[in-house]
Amino acid sequence: MNDPFQIQRELRYGAPVCDEILTGRYFSIGYSWYFRQAKWVLEIVNPNSRFEWEIERRDNFRADIRIPKRFRAGLKAYVKSGFDRGHLSASANHDELEIQNSETFLLSNMSPQLPSFNRRIWRELEMAVRTLNEEKNILETYVLTAPMFYFDRAVETIGDENERYGIDVPVPHAFAKSILAEDSKGRLKLWTFEMENKKLEGKLEDYLAVTYDVEQKVGGVFWDRVAGGDLHSQKSRPRKMWDY
Repeated sequence: MNDPFQIQRELRYGAPVCDEILTGRYFSIGYSWYFRQAKWVLEIVNPNSRFEWEIERRDNFRADIRIPKRFRAGLKAYVKSGFDRGHLSASANHDELEIQNSETFLLSNMSPQLPSFNRRIWRELEMAVRTLNEEKNILETYVLTAPMFYFDRAVETIGDENERYGIDVPVPHAFAKSILAEDSKGRLKLWTFEMENKKLEGKLEDYLAVTYDVEQKVGGVFWDRVAGGDLHSQKSRPRKMWDY
């Protein structure tokens, strides 16, 4: 059996444990059968940067048929739920080819997000990551995004009781986004954010977090294939926010 860590570019620096890795053309999903959504999504921002054109957003939301129906979200789960189908790998991170953008609209790449979160600070963070990726000295930007559940809180669910399997999709309490940027000298820079799934009024830098702490909450080690003390020190304390 082929090892996805040897084949998928976005997995070269490692990924947390999960129930199943769904490898796509342009990003990989670590799926959770229990939570019926991704445990994490790992991508390289616009890996097809050799192309100079951008295509229109596809908006073709659809179920991921690689997952058995009883373990996957369908479109009906979100209807009148009050939650957005929130992208984990952002559509605008993959806007250079039609198939590339289309893949981001699989529901396996979605988690329930409040509109006041998804359309405000979460969108702002996605835009800031693209600004980082456009810096001249940045060669590649790896992004790991993970729903977070706080087990000392009740978990809300959405779903359609009329569905054959009665699918309930848990609503994450928060989301983590860990960004690993590789510069032209081969140096790695790490930032990790933790944001609650609600309307947030702070600046992006207010949500920088200690990577080790976020790993414990998500339940897996980020970037585990990177050796050396420099990344260890970056995981121990947040670094200064880049200019966005």
